[in-house]
Amino acid sequence: MAKPKSIHVILSLLIIFTSALTSNASERSNLPSSSKWAPRFLGKYSHLTKPNFRQPQIRYETRYYDQSLDHFSFSELPRFRQRYLISTEYWVGPQRMGPIFLYCGNEGDIAWFAENTGFVWEIAPRFGAMVLFPEHRYYGESMPFGSRDEAYRNATTLSFLTAEQALADYAVLITELKRNLSAEGCPVVLFGGSYGGMLAAWMRLKYPHIAIGALASSAPILQFEDIVPPETFYDLVSNGFKRESTSCFNTIKDSWDALASQGQDNDGLLQLTKIFRLCRPLKRVVDLRDWLESAYSYLAMVNYPYPSDFLMPLPGHPIREVCRMIDGGPVGTSILERIFEGVSVYYNYTGQTECFELDDDPHGMSGWNWQACTEMVMPMSSSQDGSMFPAYDYNYTSFQEQCWNDFKVKPRPTWITTEFGGHDIKATLKEFGSNIIFSNGLLDPWSGGSVLQNISESIVALVTEEGAHHIDLRASTKEDPKWLEEQRATEIKLIESWIKNYHREKRGSFVM
Repeated sequence: MAKPKSIHVILSLLIIFTSALTSNASERSNLPSSSKWAPRFLGKYSHLTKPNFRQPQIRYETRYYDQSLDHFSFSELPRFRQRYLISTEYWVGPQRMGPIFLYCGNEGDIAWFAENTGFVWEIAPRFGAMVLFPEHRYYGESMPFGSRDEAYRNATTLSFLTAEQALADYAVLITELKRNLSAEGCPVVLFGGSYGGMLAAWMRLKYPHIAIGALASSAPILQFEDIVPPETFYDLVSNGFKRESTSCFNTIKDSWDALASQGQDNDGLLQLTKIFRLCRPLKRVVDLRDWLESAYSYLAMVNYPYPSDFLMPLPGHPIREVCRMIDGGPVGTSILERIFEGVSVYYNYTGQTECFELDDDPHGMSGWNWQACTEMVMPMSSSQDGSMFPAYDYNYTSFQEQCWNDFKVKPRPTWITTEFGGHDIKATLKEFGSNIIFSNGLLDPWSGGSVLQNISESIVALVTEEGAHHIDLRASTKEDPKWLEEQRATEIKLIESWIKNYHREKRGSFVM
């Protein structure tokens, strides 16, 4: 492991480019497990970093609900303890139909998401709202079959890990909670960021009788099948570097050949181990390449305008600082030495790390890898011209093979769009949806798979040019730019309108 806590990174979720995407049999030895094919979000950081709390102070009670394992059959299956965090500190209660703010738990420990979603806590007093953070099944402490080892044992035990089951968990939990509190008349507003944002949007569409609206931040609900071009994500990552420095972009683009060439020398792997200060001797160039690619992709996601420790301790505008280090090397500095200085901004901004581990996940598998190998199939590729990464085409056959090797399961690449929609999204949502905010920052590479245009008066896209991955859900700071303050003000105004309309209709129905 890397020495300080800030570097204990389990690299998760984001398609990684490897030469193994080709069908050449000679390259199969370099093929990573399906964990490197899974679209990377941020959930696997949830047990690795602890945020520095800002006001308002986050206070909640931890509770557990005896949840059904399978909501869609009548078999007698064991139940499991679903953890949820609840705060009624500012709730005005059922008599005043106080709202309930429910954050749809992501692919990780729910306490981490609660601590990193300051916006919900900050606005709860204004609305007199209860705050609820239910944990996603198979993550954190919400493990079926009694333990993580048992839950993750094989495809049979993992078969209940789906977005549909998770949404049903949330629906059942909030329904039972409202019944127990005599709060059936209290409106529920959904929140979520990244995968949680996808769940929030989908839950509003699938359970409109349970939730009156949803704020879906950085939610790439269109990143499936051929709805958006597969090269979109990596082109956007690359644009984030190019906008700061064309020479930085070109240096990174040229570094892959330099990396491969160095690795082919007799002592090449040893030299790479020294250049990048690895804790253990490098065995495969592809492992180092994955490590570098992950850093660039995560940097694009958390390219916030102020210092943050969401994933790692980082400066404001971290890509700018990375490019400054890459471009600022003394004359005679090699490409790979420049690259190391650049990625050290991400992996070692505090300067406390003595050496680096390329893979902090000894098992190479996670719940999200399972989801990516079953229903969360997001095709991605890297273009020759627009991307600073090695060019490759999406190869579903290779991906399918790796999923079979890891889980003995075959992906269902069209299931998400069958279950939740996605094709012709404008016409569909305009006809059948309402009260959803899709918020996105164009610096976030996931924005390319989200909804970026207003669909109707009540399905609104809030798009900011300088925003990164669900920045609007983060706690407010003194460094917040004006555009971010205005975005949050708009979100509050829309949520207020949902709740007022609900109360008006509810009172009108009582009169009738």
